[in-house]
Amino acid sequence: MTSAEIAAALPSEARTSFDDLPFPKIASGKVREIYDLGDALLLVASDRLSAFDVILPDGIPGKGIILTQISLWWFAQTEELIQNHLFPDQTAEFARRDILDQDLQLRSMIVRKLKPLTIECVARGYLIGSGWSSYQKTGQVCGITLHANLRQAEKLPEAIFTPTTKAPQGGHDEAINDEQGIAAIGAELYDKVKNLSLELYQFGHDRARDVGMILADTKFEFGTDTDGALYLIDEALTPDSSRYWPADKYQVDCSPPSYDKQFVRDHLLTLDWNQQAPGPILPAEVITRTREIYLTALKKLLG
Repeated sequence: MTSAEIAAALPSEARTSFDDLPFPKIASGKVREIYDLGDALLLVASDRLSAFDVILPDGIPGKGIILTQISLWWFAQTEELIQNHLFPDQTAEFARRDILDQDLQLRSMIVRKLKPLTIECVARGYLIGSGWSSYQKTGQVCGITLHANLRQAEKLPEAIFTPTTKAPQGGHDEAINDEQGIAAIGAELYDKVKNLSLELYQFGHDRARDVGMILADTKFEFGTDTDGALYLIDEALTPDSSRYWPADKYQVDCSPPSYDKQFVRDHLLTLDWNQQAPGPILPAEVITRTREIYLTALKKLLG
């Protein structure tokens, strides 16, 4: 589908639960629900929105569709670099399993059953976020010593690999260094995902640059099959797993505006809220503006 067709198909109301699906649910995350299809998994991206690790009462209508369609586009773009978890013909898979609702199809992926790695693979090309915080304290990010006197949001001389643990729901991922990553998954596999993550980041960065966006950093997840073959899984280069900036608004010594939920975080920081559940109700204009930001990212990437 084109970005215009996807935009036209977005719902007017947020879809945050899927209790009516006839498949066994095996996991539920902040955004995605995972169902068992027997020989495959059904990944459904809801319109739920979380901030500060709290799922907010209001969703963003169509957010799950936007995330899924961006992932599908990137999976197609990167399949020469690494195979991914998608069953090849998604349309046929939906039909075979009697998943006929268009909204559900647009926000879903039917994928292989794989064993996820126990680390999340983060690649950074710019010094921002938790990387900037760590650098200010230690001069390092995940054990990597960087040049002195770097500035917030500055482009790094070369992208770096900064993996994290994969915390259970409700927990916080913790940054780890190469030694800890090797201990978690083994040296050979660690070296492979490190190189792949940096290659995928550079590929995404270059594609984003061509449409006026900067890919500052991103997170990848990988899984293996019973033979040990490696796959790219979960989502790929979406605004929820990546930090995109408008190239024409980029500057250092600040945190540039981004194509993600930072707009919501900024709003929440103006409220008298302790960042504990339950989260506050979002004003209609914040919901509308957040949807526009996600949709703009999709339109720019897909063209």
